[in-house]
Amino acid sequence: MSPGAAQPLLLGVRHHGPGSARSVRAALDAAQPRAVLIEGPPEGDALLALAAEPDMRPPVALLAHAADDPGRAAFWPLASFSPEWVALRWAQARDVPVRFIDLPAAHTLAEGPGADEDDGGAGSVPVDPLTALAGAAGYDDPERWWEDVVEHRDADSAPDPLAPFAALAEAMGALRETHGDGGRPGDLVREAHMRQRMRAARREFGADYAVVCGAWHVPALRARTTAAADRALLTGLPRTKVETTWVPWTHRRLARAGGYGAGITSPGWYAHLFAAPDRPVERWLTKVAGLLREEDRQVSPAHVIETVRLARTLAALRGRPLPGLTETLEAVRAVMCDGSDVPLALIEDRLVVGDVLGEVPGTAPAVPLQRDLTRRMRTLRLKAEAQSRDLELDLRKDTDAAKSLLLHRLRLLGVDWGVPTASRTGTGTFRETWRLCWEPELSVRVAEAGIWGTTVPGAATARAEAEARGAGELGEITALAERCLLAGLSEALPAVLRALADRAALDTDVARLAGALPALARSLRYGDVRGTDASALGTVAAGLAERICVALPAACAAGLDADGAAALRGHVDGVHGAVALLADTDPGLRERWSGVLRTLAGRDAVPGVIRGRAARLLLDGGRLPAEETARLMGLALSPAAAPADAAGWIEGFAGGNAGGGTLLVHDERLLGLIDTWLVSVPPDAFVDVLPLLRRTFGAYEPGVKRSLGELVRRGPGAGRARSASRAAPEGFAPDLDPARADAAEALARLLLAAAG
Repeated sequence: MSPGAAQPLLLGVRHHGPGSARSVRAALDAAQPRAVLIEGPPEGDALLALAAEPDMRPPVALLAHAADDPGRAAFWPLASFSPEWVALRWAQARDVPVRFIDLPAAHTLAEGPGADEDDGGAGSVPVDPLTALAGAAGYDDPERWWEDVVEHRDADSAPDPLAPFAALAEAMGALRETHGDGGRPGDLVREAHMRQRMRAARREFGADYAVVCGAWHVPALRARTTAAADRALLTGLPRTKVETTWVPWTHRRLARAGGYGAGITSPGWYAHLFAAPDRPVERWLTKVAGLLREEDRQVSPAHVIETVRLARTLAALRGRPLPGLTETLEAVRAVMCDGSDVPLALIEDRLVVGDVLGEVPGTAPAVPLQRDLTRRMRTLRLKAEAQSRDLELDLRKDTDAAKSLLLHRLRLLGVDWGVPTASRTGTGTFRETWRLCWEPELSVRVAEAGIWGTTVPGAATARAEAEARGAGELGEITALAERCLLAGLSEALPAVLRALADRAALDTDVARLAGALPALARSLRYGDVRGTDASALGTVAAGLAERICVALPAACAAGLDADGAAALRGHVDGVHGAVALLADTDPGLRERWSGVLRTLAGRDAVPGVIRGRAARLLLDGGRLPAEETARLMGLALSPAAAPADAAGWIEGFAGGNAGGGTLLVHDERLLGLIDTWLVSVPPDAFVDVLPLLRRTFGAYEPGVKRSLGELVRRGPGAGRARSASRAAPEGFAPDLDPARADAAEALARLLLAAAG
């Protein structure tokens, strides 16, 4: 400010500090300024009147985003215990002019993506002021120091409500002299703009106005500078057009653990301290007892009384005026939680941090897409909540189906309010379970998605069509087709199907074709369940299936390594499941696919893991007799087979979660073949195949393992079934015939000689 001028009331605060908030209220009551200036973007001045609306309930945040790029956004959060919110409501209750004075968002967002612009009073500065001041006072914990000197101070009954601000300003001035005036990048420019707004307020109100800002800025705002020097700092700053609104915020997003620069460790605790009229520890412990009782823990009033006594004792031993959060939690852990950290973690999550979600009036500015979403949420009785909850849907009901469509469309727009999860109430294509959790950042995602349209269905359709045009992989397009059907976007399907047909016609990689088919098959099934016309997908799916049937045998015999064989084995499973879904539309497909599996099962050049899997799928489908299955297993596990390939065959046949262990329990002949092969593996090869075998048999349920172990322990003389299991498969003699072996040896020698 200019030399010799009277100074306004500068109230340096810690953002989101209940002690600071009480002190600000007491100081304003004592000074009765003619105007109040608050650290925040001036673009928010037009929205300040909304803070007085009955439907406005903090925590909320002022959101500013670039008009041409909603992803470039910044938030200025305010809680009920934020000093800025208290100052704002104080001014509105008394018809006192109130304005924001920080650097405009038009400048800060022009330089790149924003963040939580609030700097926390202390801010990201060369030295943390709270840590420095706490250290000077002999504290090793800045949060504990702040509680002792600010939060536990009764601001309403203090003799001089302005004294704390004078002391804090003096301390900040000393810190800035020691460590330099520079804080975060841009602080000097921000402070120059604040001083310019203060000069404008002086011309309008004289010196009778108050400024509520981060304590770190107070020395700079009190500095003797000229208007010309500040204008020079502000000249040439980049600008962009911005839009502003209020959005709901959460206590969890006020927490420092969430990455918020001005965050605090315990927003739920601070909200309680600010709202409690008296006996804050006793009232908070009553909440803790209620939460633990909801979790079926036995907590009586005597527990609460004993916890209060222990917390007070700990505070007295540590020389603290009142129990802080540290003492309170330690007492809770010892008395109410029986020394366990598990219930204590629940208390810290639900009460120390909390999931309180603010509310914003419906009259707040919003992009058309946000208004449409709000209307649909109201119609479907879907409420945005910060706490995660599960939503069970029955798609046979119209309302539940409409909820599902809305959530799927939002996911396609990048607004992941709901995430599909496994259902607890059963299986079936008509059931869906969603885990809902509204995060404040989703308001930005909705604003970003506004470029696609003004309604949720229209925006989702436009986004899907754009993704179809830009998709590079066949799998991306098939996944997009499935998402369109789940979201009921029939208008987007033609563009998606054109892209799908074009990409499928050009793609020659059988693995990519096989990876794409299951999604198409699921899409057809979901289309039937939701009443969506997905018939056009059937033609594309049938074409893919035909090409896979032709190309897969050659691809599986193309000298695959272990990883490639395992990947193709997974594709075989996926195609098999897809064929089962597509068989109704193409009756001959199942037979053609069975022919492919028979080729894979009997071709020696195919890796064992794929041969074994093909045999198992044929057996389960009733297309491979038990005798033929035993013959294929005998060939795969013969002494001539490489141990690694034989182990792979076993993994493909009996591995996974398809009941392989149960099959071996009920067919001792197959178990006997595996047992006989296993004991014949050479010691040096056994070490190599052991990981494969452990992976195969280790996945079985404990009961299946016990049954198999008992069968093996009984040995070959345990009964007729066991003896039958030791019998050689068709085409093989039980023992070596020397005469036939000698004849084969002579022929082999002749062949080798000819080859040489």
